[in-house]
Amino acid sequence: MKRRTFLQLSSAALGSASMTALADLPMPMTTLGKSGLRVSKFCLGGFHMRKGGEEQGVRIIQRAIDLGVNFLDSAHKYHSGESDITYGKALQGGRRQKVILMTKAQLRDRDGAMRQLEESLKWMKTDYLDLWQCHEVATHEEVDKIFGPKGSLEAFVKAKEQGKVRHIGFTGHHDPTVHQRLLDGFDGWETVQHPVNLIDPHYLSFIDSVLPNIRKKDLGLIAMKSNAIGNITKNAVASIDECLRFAWSQNIDTLVSGVETVSELEHNVLACKTFQPMSRQEQQTLLSRTRQGKFGSEVEQYKKKESSASHPVHQDGDWV
Repeated sequence: MKRRTFLQLSSAALGSASMTALADLPMPMTTLGKSGLRVSKFCLGGFHMRKGGEEQGVRIIQRAIDLGVNFLDSAHKYHSGESDITYGKALQGGRRQKVILMTKAQLRDRDGAMRQLEESLKWMKTDYLDLWQCHEVATHEEVDKIFGPKGSLEAFVKAKEQGKVRHIGFTGHHDPTVHQRLLDGFDGWETVQHPVNLIDPHYLSFIDSVLPNIRKKDLGLIAMKSNAIGNITKNAVASIDECLRFAWSQNIDTLVSGVETVSELEHNVLACKTFQPMSRQEQQTLLSRTRQGKFGSEVEQYKKKESSASHPVHQDGDWV
């Protein structure tokens, strides 16, 4: 079974218009919290775009830009650096100046994180990042390292002071209490990235616990895992369109969406450009329905299991 089943662009959505007309539809934009960055509500996910190889990745990136997507996600570890490298190739010819470019570093020590930044800048063929994030923080032990002497926070602060990055933030999907410690421990963060999907409220919810506190601090809120790395549709919990619409109906700024083909990209961009928010009643009805199906770490496999302290921590790209 494929990760997602995508609908053909229909006459109901675009009338008799061609794919070219999809680019003419306005892209919803937003301000990414106190960073002040103006970003598209759709952010191209950096892991999935590279799964089909470099040539496919370049096509996806350049088509996304043509469609009005200006926010691009990546991480140093995605495909052992090949995602960053693919962006470097795709953004030549003046495209770098059209986008908000983000990548991430997963090492928790100052020197290691700074080394990863320098490698990402080289791979992406750019002198600076618009956003650099501390990647997939999962445990409280990692928080201790990040905030400790010679921890990676020192690299993030220094990189911003040096102008190598414009803004800094952090990501994670394992434990909301870890996110809260990162929020409480440093006032210089400008963005936060975490799961937002229609089963999250049923188990270790980021939406119910951390999201409101991010908003109180006026940080940019980047949603991810709207389809729980494909497991919501795989388990027939909900459709991809329900996943997308629910995520955008939450109090988020933008959604990182993983696509593996140009067709999947076009489907999700169309969903973004024609998005209508769910009413509160629609959301309550949907959540009541999804609570009757599979949820928890059985579906959100990146979240910790309360029953097992030894449950392995999911790392982005371990499975899809």
